[in-house]
Amino acid sequence: MSNDPRPKPLPQDLYTEEYFLTACEGFEEFTQSEGEHLSRRLSQAFQFATVQPGMRVLDLGCGRGEIVRHVSRLGAESFGIDYAQVAVRMTRRVMAHESGKSGVARSDAKMLPFVSDTFDRVLMFDVVEHLHPWELDTCLTEVRRILKPGGQIIIHTAPNRWYDAYAYPIVRQLRRLMGQGAKYPANPRALNVAINTEVHVNEQDILRMRAFLKRAQFHGIRVWLDTPPQHRSEGGLMAALRHIAFNWVPFAWFFEREVFAVGAK
Repeated sequence: MSNDPRPKPLPQDLYTEEYFLTACEGFEEFTQSEGEHLSRRLSQAFQFATVQPGMRVLDLGCGRGEIVRHVSRLGAESFGIDYAQVAVRMTRRVMAHESGKSGVARSDAKMLPFVSDTFDRVLMFDVVEHLHPWELDTCLTEVRRILKPGGQIIIHTAPNRWYDAYAYPIVRQLRRLMGQGAKYPANPRALNVAINTEVHVNEQDILRMRAFLKRAQFHGIRVWLDTPPQHRSEGGLMAALRHIAFNWVPFAWFFEREVFAVGAK
């Protein structure tokens, strides 16, 4: 019997093709365009990577494979790894007719199968929330090892933990008063995507994300928040409250839902 007190990694069979095509960020754009177009937040995160021709780039947690393909089409050497075998198969299908130098393999994020100082960029888009804290610490140490000096890690994760803990209860109560409570479950992880109650084990906020990167000895760390566009028409009062929530500090620290981070070796 194991005496290891750390929580076990999530079983890979939670990550099915159905998950990647119906629940994983960007699935609608992927199915509509066969991976040619990225979702708003994947595209936004990808822009921060500033991928250039000739770079060597790793997409850690490559999922369906569209990021691996976008990297390759920019003239970089593009590699993808994922914990789930189904993701490896999906990425290989996406890359089957691409001509650039690329590779895809199944790998544990805590034991990356690359020599030190290999990559110019490591991308972790919607991955860290699936790794227990001890796993993320180990993973980030490995990422720093395989980055070249001056190389960067680019992270996107959602939701902002402070939104779930502090802002969501307020939002839910307000929506219940407006007669919309059925759309807002008690557990915010079940909002829109019920499986997140099983696979989100380490959601971040700006302080926690920075602390993880500092422990892994990254420097030049930047962590910031953003939020999806709010295309709603609910009257002047709600518009004013939404503007304050998403644009005024400190309210924005709690109401903005997405966490971005960059660190350098």
